[in-house]
Amino acid sequence: MIIRIPKENKEEIISLLQEYFYNERSEEIGNIAAENLLDFVLKEIGPYFYNQGVKDTKEMVEQKMLNLEEDILSLEIPIIKKRN
Repeated sequence: MIIRIPKENKEEIISLLQEYFYNERSEEIGNIAAENLLDFVLKEIGPYFYNQGVKDTKEMVEQKMLNLEEDILSLEIPIIKKRN
């Protein structure tokens, strides 16, 4: 699976990478180097973040379903049986 991001976001991320290199490493990198780094991260590291997001979403949905089931069951009306 290839992770795609909108052009505007990609440009912003490239700027952030350039800023990071400048501020943290005192290095200036150009647009091509920053874009290559971003492509590497998306291809090689991105799937780890994506998969964790999927797992987190699954857990959240499971918890919501459990809460929903509890809410629905709370609507039951108790049945009182008459003794003879």
